[in-house]
Amino acid sequence: MNVDILFQIAAVGIVVAVLNQILVKSDRSEQAMLVSVAGIIVVLFMLVSRIGELFETMKAVFGL
Repeated sequence: MNVDILFQIAAVGIVVAVLNQILVKSDRSEQAMLVSVAGIIVVLFMLVSRIGELFETMKAVFGL
């Protein structure tokens, strides 16, 4: 398994957490929530291609 994807997800999480804290401290909780949602969406887009690769591998293994 390639650990690069884990580091990328961790980096996105750290950036989102820092931005979230900055926005909450400056009384912009609505923007903080949007940053959190955007971070989740970015990570999901990163994982979609990996999930597709997983299904292709499963097809190849089981000969479907």
